[in-house]
Amino acid sequence: MTLAPPRPTAPSSTPSARFPWAGLIAIAVATFLSISGEMLPTGLLPEMSADLGVTESSIGLLVSVFAFTVVLTSTGLTHLTRRLPRHLIVVGLIVVLAISAGLTAIAPTYELVLASRVLGGLAHGMFWAIGGAYAGHLVPRDQVGRALAVAMSGGTLAFVLGVPLGTALGQALGWREAFGILAGLMALGAVFVYKFLPPVGRGTAHESTSEPVTDAVPTLFDDTAPPAGAAVRRRRLPKPSVLGVVLSCVITAVFMIGHYSFFTYITPYLVRSTGVPERGLAGWLFAFGVAGAVGLGMVGWFLGARPRVSIPIGVAVVGLAVTGMLLFEGMLVPSLVAFVLWGVTFGALPPLFQTRMLQVAPERMRDLASAFYTTGFNAGIGGGALIGALVLDGAGLDSLPVLYIVVAAVVLVAVLASDRLLARRSARPAA
Repeated sequence: MTLAPPRPTAPSSTPSARFPWAGLIAIAVATFLSISGEMLPTGLLPEMSADLGVTESSIGLLVSVFAFTVVLTSTGLTHLTRRLPRHLIVVGLIVVLAISAGLTAIAPTYELVLASRVLGGLAHGMFWAIGGAYAGHLVPRDQVGRALAVAMSGGTLAFVLGVPLGTALGQALGWREAFGILAGLMALGAVFVYKFLPPVGRGTAHESTSEPVTDAVPTLFDDTAPPAGAAVRRRRLPKPSVLGVVLSCVITAVFMIGHYSFFTYITPYLVRSTGVPERGLAGWLFAFGVAGAVGLGMVGWFLGARPRVSIPIGVAVVGLAVTGMLLFEGMLVPSLVAFVLWGVTFGALPPLFQTRMLQVAPERMRDLASAFYTTGFNAGIGGGALIGALVLDGAGLDSLPVLYIVVAAVVLVAVLASDRLLARRSARPAA
């Protein structure tokens, strides 16, 4: 499924046009709020479990339901609404997310909480299917990578900052109050997006620009892509191909399964296995968040220009960090060091995976590739939370980091093998 290319109301057809910071920051704010709503239950498992009278694994499944709703509905709903104004849809979706969070806050039973999460998943999937493409349509083609990095940075920051902040609010005020505050922030976010996100329509001038398009994806803070380096980077990248997109999406999904099989249940693990006092839990998660922000910054400054090297190193470091948490159970200081190292690396890996996917995606199918990536990413989140729940109820809490380590090892091998395969295909002479 592909979407007709939108058009900014005041497009500029040259790469030297003013970069649309306000619009891209508006998308970043929306992605931060959307992902924060998706992942908030992971930091409030004990509180929600006790209040709703269900197991912690049942609360973890709220993440799975949300993510699987995205997987099952995002493509179809996006296609059905393809003729509606994109700007109006984005604002409306944020309003629906606010309603979903508000309903979660007041739902008296687990079943009604589950229903409110399904509503949120419907809006979240459409938003992510539209949001990435929306960012790309605001700029000329040679600035797509940079625009996407800015817009999607809100999602990465939500993974690493939204959970600790939500946990702190939930512990201080109550989990229902935390969802209520989030609903209010989402409503304000909808107003912000309405004001600062430029409307788009069909037939953008950016799509018809005659400027050459490089395969290089600029890093987050680069104002221009150096012409001399672009040719070198282009030669080092594999040829764009459908196979490259498929491999990137599958690898991302598998990594997310490993991550969320453990991270969805990180709250009980830190308290029961690591020995973190409950009142200190928000501080640990905040440290993880700050570490993730550092990792995101590293992507912007230098890692994003070298995803082929950065990704396998990052996956290996994740495996080592989680191994450290397992080995240092009950020892707070070394466990905290390992936890922060994990946070730095996870803050970097999602944008690196997405950058690599863009590098190998044929230009004609970037929208479709982004939709596949969103599906794979959320399938990994939902699948991880579900598998983690099964492992938690079966083998126990301490089996979760072991599962993550195994998955990280599999992903590392898959990354190295796929890069080699794509490099060999690129080296073959054209028929």
